[in-house]
Amino acid sequence: MSVGRRWWPRLLLGLSSVFLAYQLWLLAHVLWWRQHNPDSSAFMRAGLARLRSDDPDAQLRQHWVPYSAIAYPLKAAVLAAEDARFLRHHGFDWLGIEQAWNKDLAHHRIVAGGSTISQQLAKNLFLSERRTPWRKAEEGLITLMLEHLLSKRRILEIYLNVIEWGDGVYGADAAAEHYFHVHARHLNTAQACWLAAAIPDPRAADDHRRTRHLRRKAAILARRLTQVAVP
Repeated sequence: MSVGRRWWPRLLLGLSSVFLAYQLWLLAHVLWWRQHNPDSSAFMRAGLARLRSDDPDAQLRQHWVPYSAIAYPLKAAVLAAEDARFLRHHGFDWLGIEQAWNKDLAHHRIVAGGSTISQQLAKNLFLSERRTPWRKAEEGLITLMLEHLLSKRRILEIYLNVIEWGDGVYGADAAAEHYFHVHARHLNTAQACWLAAAIPDPRAADDHRRTRHLRRKAAILARRLTQVAVP
């Protein structure tokens, strides 16, 4: 037997072991978060590194608040904007994916995403912003873990507390204070809809807060609030 043939099974076994160990590490984190709150996320760590490349003393603005301390209009607006069928799917909104695909084909470029809140949370917590086949596959596995081990309410609670909402601003309470000088529990409908409209490009929204696009999208979301079910 050649040297290559002798080492190939060992290499395959080693890679399989590393893959399995990584999946177990992910699973352990998801199980921990059933009762405990994440201290950070992959996107938050990347954001802090980006800020500290210009200012070594930079800090993120983020503080956890419980689900009950987040205004209902924000929960509804975020679902209306990002995942209207949140309570009806098991991690993947196939209808939304098909609609996004058709829209992208019509425009000959990526103009819409079909990612659910569970998929977005998987990416935010563990992965990078790079678009690769490996990252999408890993995102899918983590999404399944989140959906099977956490309640919809818990998924939305974590999501609202960790997503980026401005330059160095993460989570609903920090965003409410940053933009409107109130806590997340005191956001009104107009404020909540504006924050939901800002999710796809939060740093641009932070720099250009009064654009016609954001105002128009917030107004559309305000009309959709009664059409979504909130956990």
